[in-house]
Amino acid sequence: MEIDAKKFGKVDKNLLKKKYEEAMKNESFSNIVSKIDLDDGEIMKHTSKIEETARELMNCKSCKSLHMCKNKVSGFVYYPKVKNNRLSFDYVACKYKRIALEKERLTCNYYEMPESLKLASMSEIKLDDAKRVEVIKWLKNFYDTYEENPHQKGLYLHGSFGSGKTYLLCAMLNELAKKAVDISVVYYPELLRSLKDSFETDFAKRIDKLKRVSILFLDDIGAESVTPWARDEILGTILQYRMDASLPTFFSSNLTIEELEAHLSSTKNGVEKVKARRIIERVKQLAYRLELISTNRRV
Repeated sequence: MEIDAKKFGKVDKNLLKKKYEEAMKNESFSNIVSKIDLDDGEIMKHTSKIEETARELMNCKSCKSLHMCKNKVSGFVYYPKVKNNRLSFDYVACKYKRIALEKERLTCNYYEMPESLKLASMSEIKLDDAKRVEVIKWLKNFYDTYEENPHQKGLYLHGSFGSGKTYLLCAMLNELAKKAVDISVVYYPELLRSLKDSFETDFAKRIDKLKRVSILFLDDIGAESVTPWARDEILGTILQYRMDASLPTFFSSNLTIEELEAHLSSTKNGVEKVKARRIIERVKQLAYRLELISTNRRV
């Protein structure tokens, strides 16, 4: 049986027009259409997609939080936009998703670190100990000059247990994050453990993030158990990339740089001084060194 292509096309257009006219009876649908600066002939080709937008906008009316989202992509609405006199669709963040994204943008990415450090602020730093003044001045200078010089060295801050090394660094980095600087703060010993568990999932992605993030802070380096894999494949790889790219890197440790070198040289394979020295040279290229010997504030 032969099909009359012209007649078939006419029937198809009539059905499309009928569906469009029926959809226009829906107030939400017609409101969306009224904001699209195209003729009906172009708009009606996308009736089904606009109906999806209308349904998602209705979901948004009764939604109180991201956890309640009923849309296909949580936190987003499939919304039409005109481009080159044609209608296209894209996912647009709702008000709750925009707030969440803004919070993510304005805070450091913390991994295996106490929640309290996310609230650390330079305005809350106590100036009651003269031994902290040099460190505070250094951090303030880094903060003040970062935008004009984003490839300057970071800091290797070592000293006594509980002296506030991590808090001071996090306070400054939190302030920088408010300027939309991409920052990762990582508890180094736990990072190594978790990386071992992520070989078959997101291992490569996590390492790449640590290599490329604008500012990286490795907290409590020297507290980990040393293995050739952790030292050479993980730490060495991350630091080499960041050194080549001149990306600021921060470290906190209870060990001096000399003590850290001795720590990194000792593995089950024996004493490997050359490999440890390679790591230390990268640390020296990436960071200035300051000491903080102060009262234990955790007592």
